[in-house]
Amino acid sequence: MGMMNTTAPTSDTRRIDAEKLFKQYWVMVFRRCQSLLNDDESAYDAAQEVFMKVLEHADTLRADYPSSLLWRMATNHCLNVLRNHANRDRAENGESILLRIAQADNPEAQALDRGVLRWLFRQHPESSRTIAVLHLVDGMTLEETAREVGMSVSGVRKRLRALRETLTELEEV
Repeated sequence: MGMMNTTAPTSDTRRIDAEKLFKQYWVMVFRRCQSLLNDDESAYDAAQEVFMKVLEHADTLRADYPSSLLWRMATNHCLNVLRNHANRDRAENGESILLRIAQADNPEAQALDRGVLRWLFRQHPESSRTIAVLHLVDGMTLEETAREVGMSVSGVRKRLRALRETLTELEEV
């Protein structure tokens, strides 16, 4: 692994030698990732990401205590991974409810689902209904939906997230 070697000391802080850190701290970073992610494959990927960040910023990172820096970087990266998984799971949960509603084929289920949708859309602005139909039913991209309703993409995402969260809460009840 041809990593940048920047070992020139400056004042009281040392520049990061990425290759040396990799050799010396790989096991520590990997084990930290394993303990947080509880999955060897994800831990391996996360540890690789940590060292990629070290490589990217080797010329600006300085640390008197590189093990503490790497521990903190691994912890932060893994917490972000966990947070992203949780957000994705919540979104998929909400979408599975919407898919079930859309595919209901018996009259009783359809009536119940219509009631759920009426209740859901009463909890949110009217434009959220339009956004949901354009994006989830008509298959428009977030950008196309945003253009159609005159909102920003982040605004559309926020409305869809709010709908999904409400559906997820309803399913938990």
